[in-house]
Order: sequence, then C-alpha cells, then structure tokens
Amino acid sequence: MVRVLLADDEHLIRGALAALLALEDDLRVVAEAATGPEALAMARAHRPDVAVLDLQMPGADGVAVATSLREELPGCRSLIVTSHGRPGHLKRALAAGVRGFVPKTVSARQLAEIIRTVHGGSRYVDPELAADAISAGDSPLNGREAELLELAESGAPIAEIAARACLTPGTVRNYLSSATAKLGADNRHAAARIARRRGWL
Repeated sequence: MVRVLLADDEHLIRGALAALLALEDDLRVVAEAATGPEALAMARAHRPDVAVLDLQMPGADGVAVATSLREELPGCRSLIVTSHGRPGHLKRALAAGVRGFVPKTVSARQLAEIIRTVHGGSRYVDPELAADAISAGDSPLNGREAELLELAESGAPIAEIAARACLTPGTVRNYLSSATAKLGADNRHAAARIARRRGWL
C-alpha cells in the first residue's frame, strides 16, 4: 500500500483527487494539506511514501516543501502537480530532488500511475514541460540577483530591500541593475515580471 499526502490550496481539486485516488486498491491518502507549512506538519505526523504537492501554495511553495521533506523524511518521494509549468519551475524542482513534475491536466488514472512510478524509485517529468525547459535555457540570474528581484517584485523601495537583505542600498542597486540588464528589461519591476513569467523566481 502506497501512503499518499495531498497538498493543494484549492479544496475542490484536493477533494476530487482524494476521492479518485481512493478508488485505487494500492493507494491510500493518509493526509491532506492546504498550505506549505501544513503539508510539512502532515508529512511529519503521517510519514507518507509519496507527497503530491501543488507548486503554488500559501506559506511555502511545493519546491520549498519538497526540499524540507528530502532533508527530514528522505523516504518520502515528492511529486509536483501544477497549473504553472514554467521551465524555471521544473529546473528548481529537479534540483530540489523532486521525483515527478506534471501539469494538472493529467487524468486521475495517469496520476495514480505516476505516483506508483515515483514510489518505485523512478522519475516522471511531463514530456512537454521537459521540452520547454530544455529550449528555454538556464536562468542568467545568480542567486543574489534572483533573491533581490523577488524582494523588488512587490514594489518595495531600495532602502527596505536593503534592510531585509542586510545589504547597503548601493549594493542592492548594483545587483538589481545587473539583473535588469541581463533580462533586457526597462526597470527592476519589469525584470521581476520577466523572471517570474519564466519561472526563475
């Protein structure tokens, strides 16, 4: 019996998935969660074999949850299900040790098979998402540039970004200028939008 954790902030989708997976003889949904922190708490309490994680959840996204699970519960394999399958997201997920990455358009039967595949130690990545990731190339941003662009995304002023990142305002300006130039954007806000759209944030 494969013990499954379902984490998705959309209750209707999570409930439908749980009901459909319950029809499979060898799969059992042992816990459900609506946020990243709740998914981690449920995983610690129930120790599932496979965690099926929505990419975008409140509190912590699926990749952050998968990263924590890999450290805390190495026997639990993670599978990301997403409606936002951008190339950068796939690369981040694979770097975090995620074993599966699929769009929410997969059927319940396909998802059950993919859960079995991931539980068996293999990897499954949606072929179309994989092709998009290969053609998109890698992010030109370094870690610090991506971090500061993410802080700038909400429109925060330089002084606030500097305080949150423990850097001087001048250093923040330099990093954001570099990121903006690399992405060919007009300003830091446009650069953040471009990076978000490509899945690099």
